[in-house]
Amino acid sequence: MKKIGRFIFIGLIVFGMVFIFYYLYGKNKKQPVVFETKTAFVTDIVKKTVATGTIVPRKEIEIKPQVSGIIEKIYVEPGMSIKKGDLIAKVKIIPNMVSLNEAEARVNKAKINLEDAKEIYERQRKVYEEGVIPLADFQRYKVAYESAVAELEAAENNLQLIREGVNKKMGTSTNTLIRSTIDGMVLNVPVEEGNSVIESNNFNAGTTIAYVADMGEMIFKGKVDETEVGKLHEGMPIILTIGAIENEKFDATLEYISPKGVSENGAIQFEIKAKIHLKKGFFIRSGYSANADIVLDERKGVLAIPEKLLQFEGDSAFVEIETQPQIFVKRFVKTGLSDGINIQIIEGISEKDKIKVPL
Repeated sequence: MKKIGRFIFIGLIVFGMVFIFYYLYGKNKKQPVVFETKTAFVTDIVKKTVATGTIVPRKEIEIKPQVSGIIEKIYVEPGMSIKKGDLIAKVKIIPNMVSLNEAEARVNKAKINLEDAKEIYERQRKVYEEGVIPLADFQRYKVAYESAVAELEAAENNLQLIREGVNKKMGTSTNTLIRSTIDGMVLNVPVEEGNSVIESNNFNAGTTIAYVADMGEMIFKGKVDETEVGKLHEGMPIILTIGAIENEKFDATLEYISPKGVSENGAIQFEIKAKIHLKKGFFIRSGYSANADIVLDERKGVLAIPEKLLQFEGDSAFVEIETQPQIFVKRFVKTGLSDGINIQIIEGISEKDKIKVPL
């Protein structure tokens, strides 16, 4: 019994070793590689570049006051359509105390001068009527009197203008009433009633009371990299995709390429502008972000393959053609335009050839 047990024990050890050997052998044995194949196909190859940017009105202006003061009344809201000359806001003038004091002093001085000139004029007129002095001498006093009258009127107008922003000669016209200078839509009113505003002059841009734009003519403003700008020219067609309007594309025409680039994040960018061909039923708001697909080159109905099938040897490109199951031969090809995914094949293969997909 002891011998039988010993034989069984030894047999189990041998069996275990054999099992382990075959297990490890099978695990390390490489499975044969089966390469996938694809065929060429006929398609359109379009090479394009993408520019990111925004949609803005072609004509957008800032309405600024011609006098400094406080906003007394605002007559418009963003989104309103207005005409040229429509009232936007009214400014209440807060006169400068130094200027006001000087204007009042000028009026007082003009009154004194007028009274003096009038007395002299009346006295000399009587003397002239009596024939004591000639007309030439009397004319000097008459001119002095009339000049004093004009000076007082000018001083009073100046004082009224400083106080109220309008004088008697201006009639209903006043620069305290801010009006639109174009037809369009009010995009933004960055001030509120009670805000102080500064007039637009040679030394100050002034406070913007409203932004008004013609929303009937919109343009795309974007930037392209210096590597692509040399391939662009005015008149090229553009396809716009606007982020806020899903599943809709808009046609545009490139009409401006900046002659000067600007460095941004280490790359030179050139500004471009394109006229958008608006569609009925779509309202495009100012400031929408958009992507512009600019077609640089295209080939229609050409033989092509996925670019990943190409392999390279020096300056030459080739593919591997299946001649028998999983047996491939090298064949050089002549390529054309590529869109980054598919590439045009000018010669070297046909639609029937099975091309190896490299690992």
